[in-house]
This record gives sequence, C-alpha cells and structure tokens, in this order.
Amino acid sequence: MPRWLWWAPFGILVLGTGLLGLRWGWIAAHTTEADVINRYAQKYIEDRTRDGTGQGAEPTDCVAYPGEDPGIWLSVVCGPDPKDLSRSYEYQVDRLGQFVRGWSPHSEGIIPGQIQRPHT
Repeated sequence: MPRWLWWAPFGILVLGTGLLGLRWGWIAAHTTEADVINRYAQKYIEDRTRDGTGQGAEPTDCVAYPGEDPGIWLSVVCGPDPKDLSRSYEYQVDRLGQFVRGWSPHSEGIIPGQIQRPHT
C-alpha cells in the first residue's frame, strides 16, 4: 500500500479544519454591528407577535451595548419606552452573531448561566 494513502485521511482532516477556520474568520470579519442589531430587532418583533404583544413593536425599540461577559460581543436590548418589563427582551450574541443567551418576560428575570436581572 502506498505511503501517501496512509497520510490521506490526516491531510483531509487538516484541510477540512483549515477551511472551517477560514469560514468562521470570514463570517466574523464581515458581520457588522448593524447586521446583528437588525437581525435581533426583527426577532424582537417576531417574539412580541408570538407573545400577543406585537402591537406597537418597532425595530427602533432596540439598542445594542457592548457585551460585559466573556464571549458576549453585543447585548441587543429591545422594549418600549417607557420601560415595560412585560414587553422587554434582551439578546446576547457572540462575535459570529449567534444567540448565546437572553432575557424575556417568560424567563422571569433568569438568564442561563445564573445571571439575575433586576425587575425594575
């Protein structure tokens, strides 16, 4: 059996890992804050509609802040003004724009990871 055939699976694994890393890097480099805010503003409207409180929900109800915890790039906070906890949502996303954790009226103020949100 030729020696190169023994090394082919390893080469395929290295090539696949490299391509996956390149793809994630491309996504991270081309995902902007505006893209993430717009995506989660749309999700906010969908969540409000699903919960039966969709009347008056607007994409402009959302504001983004830098993430405070490791692995959190942005916290997109959405809700009416003045603040109403029964219609407020928070989406915390990573650098790739993927949802990590969040807060909604149904979570009763508990975010996965044991972080408490005050009911003010």
